[in-house]
Amino acid sequence: MNRLLPTNKTLKQLSLSEKVGQLFMPAAFINDTEEEIQQLEKLISEHHVGGLCFFHSRASAATNFEGKKKIVVNENSFETLKNLIKRYQKAATYPLLISIDAEWGLAMRIENTPQYPYAITLGANKDSKDLVFKVGQNIAKDCKAAGIHWNLSPVVDVNVNPNNPVIGYRSFGDDKEQVTSLAKAFVKGTQSEGILTSIKHFPGHGDTATDSHLGLPVIEKTKAELLETELYPFQKLIDEGVDSVMVGHLSVPALTTSPELPSSINKDIITGVLRHEMGFDGVVISDALNMHAVSKNYPTNGELEWLAFNAGNDVLCFAEHIEEGIQCILKNASEAQINKSIERIWKLKAKAISEVDSTLELTDPSALNKQIAERSITFHNGTAQGIEHFRTTNFCTLTLKRFTTDQTNQDIIKNVMAMRKEVENETEILLLLTPPQIKPTNNFGFLQEEIDFVNDLITTKKVVLYHFGNPYALQSFKTDKTMATVIAYQNFKEFQDVATAHFMGTLEAKGKLPVKLN
Repeated sequence: MNRLLPTNKTLKQLSLSEKVGQLFMPAAFINDTEEEIQQLEKLISEHHVGGLCFFHSRASAATNFEGKKKIVVNENSFETLKNLIKRYQKAATYPLLISIDAEWGLAMRIENTPQYPYAITLGANKDSKDLVFKVGQNIAKDCKAAGIHWNLSPVVDVNVNPNNPVIGYRSFGDDKEQVTSLAKAFVKGTQSEGILTSIKHFPGHGDTATDSHLGLPVIEKTKAELLETELYPFQKLIDEGVDSVMVGHLSVPALTTSPELPSSINKDIITGVLRHEMGFDGVVISDALNMHAVSKNYPTNGELEWLAFNAGNDVLCFAEHIEEGIQCILKNASEAQINKSIERIWKLKAKAISEVDSTLELTDPSALNKQIAERSITFHNGTAQGIEHFRTTNFCTLTLKRFTTDQTNQDIIKNVMAMRKEVENETEILLLLTPPQIKPTNNFGFLQEEIDFVNDLITTKKVVLYHFGNPYALQSFKTDKTMATVIAYQNFKEFQDVATAHFMGTLEAKGKLPVKLN
């Protein structure tokens, strides 16, 4: 790596245009072609961008949310990531601040890397601050092993809207105290390994029914209501001292005189509320500027980047028009404004950047995941005695999950018809249910035929249901009619083993559902 570390001495060497370049954090993709890699190296070298945010590929969610491009599978993804970070650092005059979204581990973006449970699962753990601290710590160790300095986590949105299409399972729950407590533990665990964090999505994305990747969510609450719930975890964590705050793309009329301007480019909200009223003087980073909530409204290249900076963002994440953005900021911003942001960024870099230790290995998540599984398994309805009695019956076991990703709808419907036939003479059924997807679009991936089949079973048979996935998916099923419904939250082997132990009566369900279901 280059030797120009971020000190006060090196900061004085930067020209004004180099300082503006440092505000930019474009996306980097581990599955880029050699030509695309060289283009990014040229961008880093010529425009002195300050950092990179890593994604899996140009077909991954943040860039291709409608799923038009096929996602590439890369068996050597972790080695590819490490090698790319080294290449890009070599192209930079000043060390790059490398970031990634690793809310539940590097696996959120990079396959074949450790995956830890989703925030909603951690939220089901009673008195789980110790385990959440360890999750933050282990994810930070994996970031360090890769050469990543900044985990753009945790989500501190209070998920009070069960129909939220984008936060949901990424939130610790719908209770502001629980969200604050667990987010604090995650931050402290991450910081214990010297990795930076970012609390998101300010001023709070938990009560939305629109996905900001696709459109602009509007939060119609009074300022008093926002202070009571949405802003509460942000204020508590700011008071504790956090590295950075990520601002989401939200319309929040109660906080601004310009409600048509999303929060991510709204000076009233960032400079007014976050900086002046809430007293945050650390680094503010925008949510991805390519997201349709903002990007589609600003066709002039560079304009969006200027608006985001002028509103109070120090780091412009996933900016797509670097050269024009630099020129626009140089033309419109005062030198004092630029200096204030670069000082914050430089301080963050000084805190985080050191020589990469290439001997570090990835963590093994299995033991910690088992502990979390044991503490999170939750009775949604029913009792241990009911399951004990059910075990004495001549029950049959039915597993409803997708074993391959290339099944057609016709294949799935045929499979449902076969299962109907298989169980028509059964009276007691142990149903193991895994939603096809974690996100709620299109009923979590369930076909209506599958939903109807499960509900028919529940209403005509004696069913004990174990659910391995996002608990919000249970809203499609008549769980109140089951003999028992038990939520295991994840489909990892450790969670399946714990569910088996629970069914056999050797483990008690101590978890508590961290959200309310419709």
